[in-house]
Amino acid sequence: MRGIISRFAPAPTGYLHLGHVVNAVHVWGETRARSGRVLLRIEDHDRQRSRRVYEDSILEDLAWLGIEWQPPMISQSSRLPAYRAAFDCLLAAGAVYPCTCSRRELAAMTQAPHDEDDEPVYTGRCRPPVGTVADFDPSANYRFRVPDGEAVGFEDGNFGPQAYTTGRDFGDFLVWRRPLGPREPGLPSYQLACVVDDAFMGITEVVRGADLLRSTARQILLQRALGLQPVAYFHTALLRDEAGVRLAKRHDALAIRTLRERGLNPEDVRGMFADPPRAGTV
Repeated sequence: MRGIISRFAPAPTGYLHLGHVVNAVHVWGETRARSGRVLLRIEDHDRQRSRRVYEDSILEDLAWLGIEWQPPMISQSSRLPAYRAAFDCLLAAGAVYPCTCSRRELAAMTQAPHDEDDEPVYTGRCRPPVGTVADFDPSANYRFRVPDGEAVGFEDGNFGPQAYTTGRDFGDFLVWRRPLGPREPGLPSYQLACVVDDAFMGITEVVRGADLLRSTARQILLQRALGLQPVAYFHTALLRDEAGVRLAKRHDALAIRTLRERGLNPEDVRGMFADPPRAGTV
């Protein structure tokens, strides 16, 4: 397939590191080889954690690496009305419901989170009967009602056939978060914002780390509920340190800006990942 549209979508909550470079280099190389386009999205809808200094460093590091993209750059902080419109469609269809569980209650009743996944399986404490359409409650979080016991499958470009069963591998997941204060708006979850933006940008192939494989199953359900076109997926194996711990933004020694300060050049860094890590190799 030629003429693909892919994207690099970092969150400005820390400095770019080698784990990001894996995805960026693969996106850039594959789209150029297949006469495609690379778009840039700054995932800054999390106002508590996003920082302008990190956004500036992302743009600086990408320029240093020679990773190019087609304008305009998309910032999620400017797209809240689009996320709210999508959420309202889900609400009107009875696909979401309010969840008033506190953090303490959630910690006590949810199942343990899976490896590389940041959202535990919700037990359904606030889940209403099927077909219930509730009025919007601004003081509540909202969860997407997953079908019971459905295997959500897709073909991954790296890991091959994937399938995750609702209720076992993941449960009803957050799509909308209540305001943090009286003057703050509600905010979309990563899952909802990602699906809405990929459709808006015309993305045909998503490249990201293997820690988001389960999120792909969630997002496929959201695409279906919102009547959006599916996309292709390629999940890169996660980079890990000598102890087997996944590389993350807390590993400052592997930040791109640190490697630059140590004298590495862009070709050295890009060359580390001319081919993305394959399943079972890292």
